Amino acid sequence: MKEISRLPNHIAFIMDGNGRWAAKHDLPRLEGHKAGLKATRSVIKHLGEYNIKYVTLYSFSTENWNRPKSEVSGLLKILEKSLNKELLELHKRGVRIRHLGHLDRLPKHLKRAIVDAVELTQGNTKMILSLAFDYGGRLEILDAVRNILTDNISPQNIDERLFSNYLYTVDLPEVDLVIRTGGDLRISNFLLWQSAYSEYYFTNVLWPDFNAEELGKALTDYGKRQRRFGRI
Repeated sequence: MKEISRLPNHIAFIMDGNGRWAAKHDLPRLEGHKAGLKATRSVIKHLGEYNIKYVTLYSFSTENWNRPKSEVSGLLKILEKSLNKELLELHKRGVRIRHLGHLDRLPKHLKRAIVDAVELTQGNTKMILSLAFDYGGRLEILDAVRNILTDNISPQNIDERLFSNYLYTVDLPEVDLVIRTGGDLRISNFLLWQSAYSEYYFTNVLWPDFNAEELGKALTDYGKRQRRFGRI
């Protein structure tokens, strides 16, 4: 494991490239998603070795519903199976699982798996692993506005701290580092509020190929950056 001078407290991942990885290996797209989950398992383990406290994974976006139904159905089944398979091991390692996003559109078995994972691990403190299922940054902000209006908060009492308390990520620190694999240079509606001052790391490496070495490169790059937050 690399020695890094300064590590982020909260890392968020846009895990892109599963489909292209499958095409590259002449495999069905769902095989790419399975390979991506193996990479996810490995990355979480290595993040634990670096003692990273907060990790957020962009698992399924509000826009992903627009993919072919067969792919959506297969992907959600893979996610459910993986969560059930990994849960006890994550629990043993002190990982607390949180859900970001909506649950109502998810299949009932996946919804149940998420709820069970959140309940089982709620007392864990080693790592806070947030899974963004059916998540969209714009929807999160709209939900916050609706709930503020429902609570009849006076406009003059609304500041950044209050607004943050109405987001899905309440009690989570802002994101220090966003890592996106797959070569695209965009944030795809992910953690729009929470990443206002995040550092971004983009790599052409496809997510199933993102390993301990690639993670070390990203963390080393982060450690060299100066974060001024608008100051000199």
